[in-house]
Amino acid sequence: MDGLTKFCKNFVKEDGFILVDANKKEYIIGKPIKNPAIKLKLLDKSLHYKLLILPDLYFGEAYADGSLIIENGTLTEFLEIAMKNIGRGPTSTYATFIKKIMGIYKYITKFNFTKISKKNVAHHYDISEKLYDLFLDKNRQYSCAYFKNENDTIDVAQKNKINHIIKKLHLKPNLKVLDIGSGWGTLAIEIAKQTKCEVLGITLSENQLEYSKRKAKELNLENQVRFKLVDYRQLNEKFDRVVSVGMLEHVGKKFYNTYFKSVSNFLNDDGVALIHTIGSVMTPRDPHPWISKYIFPGGYTPSLSELARPIENSNLIISDMEVLRMHYSHTLRNWKERFIGKKDEVLKMFDEKFFRMWEFYLAGCEMAFKWGDQVVFQFQLSKKLLSTPNTRDYIY
Repeated sequence: MDGLTKFCKNFVKEDGFILVDANKKEYIIGKPIKNPAIKLKLLDKSLHYKLLILPDLYFGEAYADGSLIIENGTLTEFLEIAMKNIGRGPTSTYATFIKKIMGIYKYITKFNFTKISKKNVAHHYDISEKLYDLFLDKNRQYSCAYFKNENDTIDVAQKNKINHIIKKLHLKPNLKVLDIGSGWGTLAIEIAKQTKCEVLGITLSENQLEYSKRKAKELNLENQVRFKLVDYRQLNEKFDRVVSVGMLEHVGKKFYNTYFKSVSNFLNDDGVALIHTIGSVMTPRDPHPWISKYIFPGGYTPSLSELARPIENSNLIISDMEVLRMHYSHTLRNWKERFIGKKDEVLKMFDEKFFRMWEFYLAGCEMAFKWGDQVVFQFQLSKKLLSTPNTRDYIY
């Protein structure tokens, strides 16, 4: 236990907590501000070394299975203490060493071939429609919202996001628009409603496809907006605009060139694309092992340097770029609070372990965007310098 205690004391410089090991011995870590101090209790002796070797994986597993519990506070409060001390650095030098030896997570995310991509999407998005209705906004948007004010409701912020994207696409009536990774169809439908464009949304989720088609039919928009179950690599059409929100994270590093070349091939000569993706402000690093194993298999959040070259190789111009910083932290906070508030309903569908796993997923990601290296990149791409106005007045 000495190693784990020493590690905790070395990285906690601000605030603190009480660590209780599996032998019920207590250690004061840092200088706790809260009174009584938050307690991190380990109920399994194997965590004494697991959390030292690879905390990124084993902390989430232990919280989900109940072998690690938090007292005198919430999971979010503990993760905030941890993340504001770790910041954008590695959680453990041991963990960095182990992952470099294994090389497994970086290797796995390279190979999102067509069949694997569909399986990975189904793993997360085809769980249960009722689950997502518990915490998403009324239009089921499962991506970063746009908070003009931190206290905006999630419904207002998601509407802000759609309007922001529509303005960046510089849309006009009757243009053909492709939405890659169209989710539950809200963005494609709103583009059709607001701009009178013809929209095609493509997805790999069967549940999302059926929901999108049903929604378009209810709004009498089925002749203006269509949805298909198809991989972007299998599509061969031309469009005036291409939009992709929260999909690039699932492409896989090996396919960045393929992805952006596809975007380029989809676009007419005067076309414009808007790519909205989670990214990292740091140099390239391995994906988070717990997220890869339990939440988004095959997922990866790229560094800016990993995207610039594939964009350049695809004969595309970055005509505008915006970095959304705290917006996803606010989004995840809203989702988490709604999810926790519906715990009784979650437990009617799933067990306690599932609830704790998703609580950790939402709270952990919230803190990663607040204190860590995660942001959202919005790229506006074109083939010509004059495909959009010279100033940004049309956006704001």
